[in-house]
Amino acid sequence: MSCKQNEVDAIEIGDTLYTNQSLEHNKKLTELITQALNKDSNALSELTEFWCGGGAGCYDLGFVTTQLVYRIGENEFIKMADKLTVKQKSSLRGLLSVGFEYGNYTDKNIVTEFPKLNKLLTE
Repeated sequence: MSCKQNEVDAIEIGDTLYTNQSLEHNKKLTELITQALNKDSNALSELTEFWCGGGAGCYDLGFVTTQLVYRIGENEFIKMADKLTVKQKSSLRGLLSVGFEYGNYTDKNIVTEFPKLNKLLTE
């Protein structure tokens, strides 16, 4: 029986990311998700730099980030994201963009769903 988690407090971790993770990486990711849900900006910072294995694994991490913004709320998420470096903001914007694409959101994207966050991430 695997001890890895593919969900944290209803935040889904996509199959490619979950399957290709070591137990140690999965544990770290689940901790970061929990901390982010508790509005920890350091956890968000680490998530923008989290090793996702490339390809579909990074799309899965993008989907995780979109779920976090929806759960936390755009305004609260902006408070967390405001503390990121320019590079981290760029990474976060990329994650959110692919998260919308890969997460099968119909006709949704970062610009339409999170306009204020998008503005912060593109400044």
